[in-house]
Amino acid sequence: MSISRPQLFKRLLPLDLPPGQSAFLWGPRKSGKTTLLRERFPDAAYFDLLDSDLYLDLLRRPARLRELVAGLMPVQRQQPIIIDEVQKIPLLLDEVHLMIERDKLNFILCGSSARKLKKGQANLLGGRAWRFLLHPLSAREIPDFDLLRALQWGLLPSHYLSQRPKRSLNAYVMDYLNEEIRAEGLTRNLPAFSRFLDVVGFSVGELVNYSNIARDVGVSSKTVKEYFQILVDTYLAYLVEPLALRGGRQVITATPRFYLFDTGVANRLAKRSIATLAGSEAGRAFENLVLMELLASRSYLEQDHDIRFWRTKNGLEVDFILTGRDMVAIEVKLSSRVDRAQLKGLLAFCKEQRPKRAWVVSLERRKRVIKTEGLPDIEVLPFQEFLDELWGKR
Repeated sequence: MSISRPQLFKRLLPLDLPPGQSAFLWGPRKSGKTTLLRERFPDAAYFDLLDSDLYLDLLRRPARLRELVAGLMPVQRQQPIIIDEVQKIPLLLDEVHLMIERDKLNFILCGSSARKLKKGQANLLGGRAWRFLLHPLSAREIPDFDLLRALQWGLLPSHYLSQRPKRSLNAYVMDYLNEEIRAEGLTRNLPAFSRFLDVVGFSVGELVNYSNIARDVGVSSKTVKEYFQILVDTYLAYLVEPLALRGGRQVITATPRFYLFDTGVANRLAKRSIATLAGSEAGRAFENLVLMELLASRSYLEQDHDIRFWRTKNGLEVDFILTGRDMVAIEVKLSSRVDRAQLKGLLAFCKEQRPKRAWVVSLERRKRVIKTEGLPDIEVLPFQEFLDELWGKR
């Protein structure tokens, strides 16, 4: 199988642009940006900066882009003009800005990282372009979703479909080091960054300890923080901050939790295999997968809440808190039978903060409700019903 069958997945990103509106489309490598754009805008002109001839031509003379656009057929100029891997030539954004203002053209500027553009103080079009982020696949986008396959091989489209996903994941990590880091000059010390990646695969879902990781990698804590920021800026990782609340138990308020953008990549970095829906490693991957769903749904449904976690000094914790007027507390349990004794952290949080809803995402077959006098109901949700709650009827 291969990613050349885009009809398998109906992507939920609402990439609907009104006439004249330009956009940035960001997302990690192989998340399906190119496939999505070719599917949504089949008549659009497409400039791919992975084409070495085009890349060198525009690198030498960015103004040549205006000449190429002027040579397009009228129907193509009426469509969004797509530039893929735009971060490779930041000066192209000045040319794009000029054509948006002078010629009233609209563009979709696609890439896997805005880091180089921001650090180089590139022209980010001053609000003239909407921002979109394409995540790896959501379980909601996959017919006949296979949870075990997702936990083991991840949700990048080509990996989920691949007949040899292990080889695909190995190649992905190596390509990332060679293409994203070295080619874009995001760090000068590639060997140290490679050691850092070996370490962080074991850190998924854990509180970040910069000093310990720095000692394992052989660099300073400041450098480790910069490495984490590289992963965040290239959409390969997320740092979930703790929820700071007044009153109640004393909580840890300074250290974030680290998650990777894809369970398959996390497994590859940690050199682990998940063969069954059981055990601590599968449970950690399931927690990471739930976060991926929370992030994708928040982005695609254009919601404004933050995603936090809660943990007290004596170890009580809740995996995820969706902040806002209608606060939702979420605990993740890879279990076909969730006992009340497993929910001490969630019960304590409900008692102190009274969230609007409290969910336990599980492998139970049917939804059930745990009632406690004076506290919000705790809804134990099968994974698919959690998706229904999160995404609605989409």
